[in-house]
Amino acid sequence: MRSKLPLLSALSVGAIVLACQTYDFEPVEPLAIAQTTVEEVIDARRSKPNIMLLVDTSASMTDPVNPSDPACMVDYQGSRTLCGREVPCNIDVCPTRWTELQAAVPQFLESSGQFVRFALTTYPETRGGTGAVDSCREASQSTLLKGLPEQEDDASLLAHASEINDLLQGIPNSGEGRPLGGTPTSGSLNFVSGLPGLQDPERENFVILLTDGLPNCNQANVNTGANPELCKCTIDNNGCFSSYETRGCLDADASVAAVQALKQKQISTIVIGFGAETASGEGPAVLEAMARAGGFKRTCSAERPCGEGDTCNPTTGLCNRSFFQAGNQAELASALEEISLAVKLDEPCLIRLDGPQRPTDPKLLVVYVEGERTPSSDTTWTLNDDGVLFTGQTCERILASTPEAPVKIEVRAIRQR
Repeated sequence: MRSKLPLLSALSVGAIVLACQTYDFEPVEPLAIAQTTVEEVIDARRSKPNIMLLVDTSASMTDPVNPSDPACMVDYQGSRTLCGREVPCNIDVCPTRWTELQAAVPQFLESSGQFVRFALTTYPETRGGTGAVDSCREASQSTLLKGLPEQEDDASLLAHASEINDLLQGIPNSGEGRPLGGTPTSGSLNFVSGLPGLQDPERENFVILLTDGLPNCNQANVNTGANPELCKCTIDNNGCFSSYETRGCLDADASVAAVQALKQKQISTIVIGFGAETASGEGPAVLEAMARAGGFKRTCSAERPCGEGDTCNPTTGLCNRSFFQAGNQAELASALEEISLAVKLDEPCLIRLDGPQRPTDPKLLVVYVEGERTPSSDTTWTLNDDGVLFTGQTCERILASTPEAPVKIEVRAIRQR
């Protein structure tokens, strides 16, 4: 009869046997995951946003949009010279920054008009003068060409936007009433900052600053032409002396401060640089500082790139440049279209998910409505190319929401890297 080993002995033998086995281990790449949570308190009856168009009408706006175009060279006082400013361009063959702006704006105003409450201010307020005081006078009530609309129905807003377009089209590229003067950006931003209509707590409020030059014209600038390194003169041929000793110096700090003051009033500033001056030299750094202070985030994706000379950060889903830079009509129209998409009120029953916000698999998406997990179905929500689209009773619930009784939606998406 075969004797039985004690349990401890059996376990010991087993341990010895196991210890003699060998294993091959395959290296495994660690799985990296990231979770995106998008929370929105939806009020389907939100008020339409206010947008002040603050448009630079300085003399440089009549410069050619493409200075290297031979068609922009003209005969002047016995020699060939580049057209612009005192020497008007033939806009049929040599478009200027101003004529390109005039060509880009109509579509923007038409497509956004019924969704946005627009107003228009131009600067500087030269009153037709060309001296230092006139050239550097900031915006005022006289250059507030169109205030915010009184009516908010779609037809009235479209008509209002059309009137703003007519005002811009009515500013000639040459002759009386043409763009003149310098770029008193800080003072003009301070002017619009004081307008009561832009300080509406029931709406989103924006300023779109469209400028082709570096900010200057600040007589209180602490820098002077006596110190060129600090002055960073913006006048051709280092002309920061006499009446332009301070006015001609770069006015970066005060312009950024003016944007910050707007933001403190819950007014976001969107910055568009248009032309060579804003794309080179001090231009990009100054406009970037202003745009960052303005608080408007330029979202992007593979389907919505950031434009010429800029790239999309795939991690943040934001453009690496905070301001828009445009060199011609097409680029300006594209920038305005991106702004239009961003500021218009979205379809209430759609929460957009861009780029890194989207899950790698639809199964990795969870939606909560008022804190209750809500599975996907034909009567709740589905994931489409734009984001999470609510349907059926859930959409009806959203559409019935009001400022007093909003609906809180939370979307959690997981991405496997």
